[in-house]
Amino acid sequence: MGSTRYDIDARYDRASKAGYGTKSASDIFTQNAKRKAHKAMIPNGVSFRESRDSEVHPNTVPIILGLDVTGSMGHIPHELIREGLPKLMGGIIQGGVQDPALLFLGIGDHECDSYPLQVGQFESGDEELDMWLTRTYIESGGGGNAGESYLLAWYFAAFHTRTDAFEKRNQKGILFTVGDEPCLKVLPASAIREIMGSGQQTYTHYDLLEEAKKRYEIYHINVLHSDQAMRANRDWMELLGENCISIKDHKEIPDVIKKIICEKFKNKTYTNTDSEGLDKVQML
Repeated sequence: MGSTRYDIDARYDRASKAGYGTKSASDIFTQNAKRKAHKAMIPNGVSFRESRDSEVHPNTVPIILGLDVTGSMGHIPHELIREGLPKLMGGIIQGGVQDPALLFLGIGDHECDSYPLQVGQFESGDEELDMWLTRTYIESGGGGNAGESYLLAWYFAAFHTRTDAFEKRNQKGILFTVGDEPCLKVLPASAIREIMGSGQQTYTHYDLLEEAKKRYEIYHINVLHSDQAMRANRDWMELLGENCISIKDHKEIPDVIKKIICEKFKNKTYTNTDSEGLDKVQML
């Protein structure tokens, strides 16, 4: 995936023709009316999502964006496709990162929801990115269990993604989760089997965070629009330190993500330097 380019002008034109600016979330996210996840985004049986280099994108930068689609956070994907997505991808490219490959995840609650994880593909083109985002089912679930399944993003990144950035250049990708709740602390093997189709091991959120850190730099954007989010901030700060980004307005999300990515990857070229083909890298 990810062999097309992001066309900012074409994306704005298509969004205008589609009427994203005036359509409701239900009109844009057609799975909402069906009350089920799109079959292409159900992770059961998925081995890997891959971010591979191509002639068009020779130095891919894998980016995972996991959006909380429960309860009050359900409007954020709507805002992203209406306004935020052009700012995000366009801003990343204009900021000097030429080969971003973005994977969307929809995150719910593995203790309560029917679809606690939805997965797209790593994409670089505007049409493909729109396709995965509009396929997302805004389940608006969750429960009174004081948390959501952000650890599923870490699980999927650690065990079900493959990237040329890491395998060829020893370059970590970057993973963002966005939400307004604490992270649930245990992912049982039974839940993994139900979601992914197989799984024999129970993990804590610490386990999965450390596994994901091997290949990705991990951030969480905590949207402070409720008392629950304010209380969750302390837990996230303990988990991630300065990689917990607290914001009051969800419209800041694209700018926050763009700034972090561009500061890390702007105008950087990587090359393999190890004569035996090991994953060693030098920054030029």
